[in-house]
Parts: sequence; C-alpha cells; structure tokens
Amino acid sequence: MATLEDRPNSALLVIDVQNGVVAGSHRREDVIANIASLVEKARQERVPVVWVQHSSDGLPKGSDAWRIVPELTPRGTEARVEKEYGDSFEDTDLEAVLSNLGVGRLIVVGAQTDACVRSTIHGAFTRGYDTTLVSDAHTTEDQTAWGAPPPEQVIAHTNLYWAYQMAPGRTAGTADTKEVDFGAAS
Repeated sequence: MATLEDRPNSALLVIDVQNGVVAGSHRREDVIANIASLVEKARQERVPVVWVQHSSDGLPKGSDAWRIVPELTPRGTEARVEKEYGDSFEDTDLEAVLSNLGVGRLIVVGAQTDACVRSTIHGAFTRGYDTTLVSDAHTTEDQTAWGAPPPEQVIAHTNLYWAYQMAPGRTAGTADTKEVDFGAAS
C-alpha cells in the first residue's frame, strides 16, 4: 500500500509521448499502440489518465515537436501537467493533481526510459506512491553515440531493476500491457 493517506485510487501517468521526444525512439509504433490500449482501458474503467508534457529549448511549448503524438488524443477532462525537468513532480502541479484525484498508485508509461521515465518512477516512489512501470510501454532513443547502451538494453535494464524495487510501506514493480490491473498493487 502507498504511504499516502486516503489515496486509494490508481492513475495512468503518460510521460512525454510527444512528437519531438519519440520520433526516433526504439519500437515507437509498438510502444504507442500499447500506451493507446492502456489509455482506452483506463478510460473504460474510469481510472484517471494524466498527461505529462516536457518543454525545453528543443521542445518549445506550443510547437509541433511539443505536441502529444497524433496516435494519442488527451481528452479535455484529463489532467495535463507541463514540466521542464526529468522528474514529472519537480516544480509542477502533479502532486496536487494526484492528491485531488485521491491517487496513491501510479501506472507509468512513456518516454524517455533513461531520463524522464526513470526520474519520475523514482520520484513517485520516494514520495510514497505505489509505482508500476509498464514494461512494454516505455521507450527511448539511441544514445550509443554518447556512451549509453543500445535502447533495448536500457529498457531491459530499467525493467529488471524496477521489478525488484522495494521500500517500506509501498510497492513497485513491472507489468506487461496485457497484465495491467488498475485495481491491484504490484
């Protein structure tokens, strides 16, 4: 159970699935299809979907690169959080949004695995949230030119260590898209 009091609900947190972020990402189409199926499932089950969008010099707010990919369409009633740092909680209203929704458990999808996704799952977990990373619904681009492992290894490593993440009073773990249960903790 999350260490947050009176927060029994789950939410799907969709991180940075923006044109300029996922354009060259590993298995882009498969990952976006998995995210789309989870968004639909969350909506059918009346689970909040929270959309996070990064802005920076390379992703100016309002630009085509900044927009959510055309395969996904946030509803006007769904929360949107704008950020400038890797951790989606840092200097944003994400915590207030989740608190207002009574959310203590996050199901996390998006991009980039080795940056904003990783920062956010750690940020959520240390803030007391039960945090599930959907193992086949996050991606990253190839950063091997700068010394990083290939994208498939980055994704596999993140899934591996998150599956065994532990701390008192909260749960972490991974689940494949088909295994996601918005009502059950990891």
